[in-house]
Amino acid sequence: MTDHPPSPSKRADAVRNRQRIMDAARAAFAATGPETSMAEVARRSGVSPATLYRNFESRHELLEALLVDEVDEVCATAATVEGDSPAERLATWLRRFFQYVTTKRPVVIALVEHTDTSNPVFDTRGRMLTAGRPLLTAAQDAHQIDPGLDLDQILDMVVAIAKIPGTPQYRQPILDAALAGLRRRPT
Repeated sequence: MTDHPPSPSKRADAVRNRQRIMDAARAAFAATGPETSMAEVARRSGVSPATLYRNFESRHELLEALLVDEVDEVCATAATVEGDSPAERLATWLRRFFQYVTTKRPVVIALVEHTDTSNPVFDTRGRMLTAGRPLLTAAQDAHQIDPGLDLDQILDMVVAIAKIPGTPQYRQPILDAALAGLRRRPT
């Protein structure tokens, strides 16, 4: 008997199922925290537990995929971010990074419980620095951002603001003021 490759429609179905699972898992972890079960993810995604486990053998594998997916998206955004000036593009990307920091917390908490933090999946900082440096360099070269700042410092500031207790509506004006403070004043 000869193995036949899956038909294109089955492959497309598999891709859609995986994306549905990822979207549902992201929403479930945001809503219910690090204790979210695989059964809850299957229920929210509308797929059977068998389909869920065919895509992700364990909860741990799903959590790693969620983290990697989010980091990939934030890094990719750095290359395509829009704005009228280099400083605006940097600020837009930093807002996206802020969103990532505030929404990844439940996933990271759940993942850290059973993972050695030296695991390469946790090397998000290096990837973020690599993605964001061209934006900062462009803004500094255009004399729009203080040249005395480096991206490590700026990301630390954004992370610190994301950790401030309160609602997103409470933290947003703080972030806006901090980002406005990065701009170089005309002399």
